[in-house]
Amino acid sequence: MGNLSTFVINAPIGILPVLSFLAALQYLDSFKLLRLRFILWMIAAGGMLAIAAYHLNGEILGRLEVEFLTYARYVAPGIEEALKASALIFLLMTRRIGFLVDAAIVGFAIGAGFAVVENFVYLMNTDANTGIWIVRGFGTAIMHGGVTAIFGIITMAMLEKHEKLSIIYLLPGFILATIIHSAFNHFFFSPIFSTLAVFVLLPPFMYLIFERSTASLHDWLELDFDADADLIAQLNSGEFQDTHVGEYLRELRSRFEGMIIVDMLCYLRVYTELSMRAKGAMMMRQHGLEMPHDPTVEASFAEMRYLESSIGKTGLLAIDPFLEINRRDLWHLNSLETSHG
Repeated sequence: MGNLSTFVINAPIGILPVLSFLAALQYLDSFKLLRLRFILWMIAAGGMLAIAAYHLNGEILGRLEVEFLTYARYVAPGIEEALKASALIFLLMTRRIGFLVDAAIVGFAIGAGFAVVENFVYLMNTDANTGIWIVRGFGTAIMHGGVTAIFGIITMAMLEKHEKLSIIYLLPGFILATIIHSAFNHFFFSPIFSTLAVFVLLPPFMYLIFERSTASLHDWLELDFDADADLIAQLNSGEFQDTHVGEYLRELRSRFEGMIIVDMLCYLRVYTELSMRAKGAMMMRQHGLEMPHDPTVEASFAEMRYLESSIGKTGLLAIDPFLEINRRDLWHLNSLETSHG
């Protein structure tokens, strides 16, 4: 490591820009669906992935007979983007991400953590001048966050369209992120120009994504909330047997036992009430309010899990048309359950 004065000057240049950009993204998120603690965990996860990448790149480079610059341009980008993408894929599989804006923020947080640790290691082992640190802090670090965010955005968009997680839908975002990363490492233009390009082009791109996601979220909340309210009204109706739900459940009597039909009816009510509560919590959070803790929510989730096991997979598929369950529904219920767990 260089002398202390150089460290004190260059450390903020290499670390603060990417963290400031992440803070700006979180500020722009009007719904604030991601809690600060979760984002900090994602930064830490990105940092651990950077350590893994450091050792993995060192091991692979030692085994390949290629120059460091060639490796940095053509091999390292794919390895590093695969590692960062793995964290996002895990979150998607466990339904911790529900919207484009979430994928953008979480992706950037993972990339930011990766960049902070990578720059810190670089800072400890070199005496690079301030100009290089401007490139690494405002260019390389933000590039790391940006390309991981792009992977998250594209993958989330594919999932919203196809409703399933498949390697085919992971490839477009991964390939684009790797190409951008590799192109940045080529420095086709001067390093300063490449840094300016990242710093100028990424903010408006992220802003457009946020605008699109916010509009989509508003539409979904409005339409889905109305659908939930209509289903609750049917379930509470004194003439329930004459509603679409009542008629459909009557048709299922030939396929399922009477108690299973009763459990289906209970499941429809519990699921829909929780769904409405989750959407209400999101609307409150948009206006800076938090829904108070309600112990009955935990009991409702416990009842829903019991009913799921009682009804079985075939029964759940039978009532799926009335729930219209998709990844977004599963996400907001998971979010509500986590907040009350």
